[in-house]
Amino acid sequence: MDNEASTISVLLVDDHTLFRSGIRSLLQRHPEFAVVGEAADGFEGVKRAQQLKPQVILLDLNMPGMSGVETLQLLRQDCPDSAIVMLTVSEDAEDLSVALKAGASGYLLKNIDTDYLTRAIRRAAAGETVVAEAMTAKLVAQLQSGAATPAASELDKLTPREREILDCLARGESNKGIARTLDLAESTVKIHVQNVLKKLKLSSRVQAAVYAVEHRMHGGG
Repeated sequence: MDNEASTISVLLVDDHTLFRSGIRSLLQRHPEFAVVGEAADGFEGVKRAQQLKPQVILLDLNMPGMSGVETLQLLRQDCPDSAIVMLTVSEDAEDLSVALKAGASGYLLKNIDTDYLTRAIRRAAAGETVVAEAMTAKLVAQLQSGAATPAASELDKLTPREREILDCLARGESNKGIARTLDLAESTVKIHVQNVLKKLKLSSRVQAAVYAVEHRMHGGG
């Protein structure tokens, strides 16, 4: 029973059969992961996700028919509790930014090693943001090169405590991590995070992290 409770269910959505087989066999070596399904395109992926409600969905960015981002947007509506991690060959900062803004829980490159992937899936399942190290600097540079200016009226809606929470989200911290950092109960952090998302009209903590970077909040502006 305990083993079942701690198993992380994973859905693979990728148009390359060989790649899906490789990921499946890789994850099957770890008893903590259960690959509950596969899909070869976005339409099938959304259907399978609705049926299976997996904890983590590994989603390819470039697929024929419905794109990875379009698939992501539908999955976010239909499976709000699933962590959706893009697993792609694209090292384009714009692709990363678009995916995170659309609600992805992470962005990993297909050339990462096994240990990195399994750690990332665990972190995503725990509610953390996972972005390939090679992409983090690109994201910040891409966002900072834009002409984003703070939407003062939106930020003004946040209390000082909520601004601290948003800053923690920008660092990709989990609720447990934020609770430790700010010396708060985890249940209190959860309420603060919900309030931040509601006030800024965002649908996920990853969008909040992107928002914070765009508005120069992270690192004191």
